[in-house]
Amino acid sequence: MTQRATTPMILALLVSTLGFATLIFVQEATSPPLIYGAYYAGTLFALYLAVRVILPHSDVLLLPIVTLLTGIGLVMIFRLTYDVEGVENLAITQAVWILIGSGAMLLIVLFFRNYERLFDYKYLFALAAVVLICLTFTPLGYEVNGARLWVRLGPVNFQPSEFARIALIVFYAGYLAEKRDLLAATSRSVLGVQIPSPKYFGPVALVWAVSLGLLVFERDLGSSLLFFAVPLLMLYVATGRLAYVIIGGLMFSGGAFATYLLFDHVRVRVQTWLDPWQNPDAEGFQILQSIFNIADGGITGTGLGAGFAQTIPEVHTDFIFSAIASELGLLGATAVLLAFLVFVYRGIKITLLAGDDASKLLAFGLTTMFALQTLIIVGGVTRLIPLTGITLPFVSYGGSSVVGNFILTGLLLVVSEKAGRRELGKEAK
Repeated sequence: MTQRATTPMILALLVSTLGFATLIFVQEATSPPLIYGAYYAGTLFALYLAVRVILPHSDVLLLPIVTLLTGIGLVMIFRLTYDVEGVENLAITQAVWILIGSGAMLLIVLFFRNYERLFDYKYLFALAAVVLICLTFTPLGYEVNGARLWVRLGPVNFQPSEFARIALIVFYAGYLAEKRDLLAATSRSVLGVQIPSPKYFGPVALVWAVSLGLLVFERDLGSSLLFFAVPLLMLYVATGRLAYVIIGGLMFSGGAFATYLLFDHVRVRVQTWLDPWQNPDAEGFQILQSIFNIADGGITGTGLGAGFAQTIPEVHTDFIFSAIASELGLLGATAVLLAFLVFVYRGIKITLLAGDDASKLLAFGLTTMFALQTLIIVGGVTRLIPLTGITLPFVSYGGSSVVGNFILTGLLLVVSEKAGRRELGKEAK
């Protein structure tokens, strides 16, 4: 595990500071960028120091990456919403969510260093995940842009699926580690494909089907894909049986076709992906503006604050990567993607170094979810795949996403701490 990451942390803070300093000159804004920059830098650096003290053997290179991504996101959100009526306070709201996320990570680092205890409550985590998703069907839930994703509790609005997916990964990691041998050993087959006993596969299939079914009825395409793909990959890693992937792929194909036929919202997304010029002033407007902005950025970009990314509806959430590609160019967008790649690389390294099956599966599930979420949203805004409406981790505006990803990083840190101590013990021998 990484023992020294002070230099990358300082560089990450300097990148964000440079971004805010640029906005002072470009947008002629004085105090707000300085306030946001100082607030953000102080919060993340204090969190870094706390983690270094509490988890000295953890892979703290994760924190500089998180700092870089949240800093770029905060700079872009301020740039895209400054002096825009109705959204002019989103940057300070995002800064508050970063503080809350940092607090959540600190609580995990403090109280869940013995994270193995979480696996003793795996069934409660599965129940909690289902209950969280069900909240959207109560009077507390409400619909936005055709998808019923949100819950309102007083002044706070959040997406329960952001936290449900983490709870489900804890369940799958604990259950699959406990039953992996029984799931891998099969004694029956259907159409030549060996299948496990329903006694052992039943709990996985039940939680999987219930959570996925609820998300389909919510019309949350992005989360549905994550809830489907991540457990499937964890099952494959736990058992090594390719049959699960094949069956899962066939199920996904059938389910995707069924949702295309059943839901207008899904059908519009697919048709817009195939031919955005069919209705360029309505359904196709958002994705076309995204493509125009990315093309306008070229290699080096138009310059921070000099693009026209504000022409994209909801640019600060779903399409913030398009704004980055527009104003920072291919070079800037590639640098951001490389930061995501380094995060995933460190997560996979933690997976390989973890000493027990449950820890390996937990680290793998969290890392896979992070990687797939990034691929899905970047693929959507570049028209590689249909747009699903999820956020770019740490960068897009969104409190639930920011807090959820800080929790994800905190869990990776505590897993890496145990792995780091284990590696240190090996070296001492």
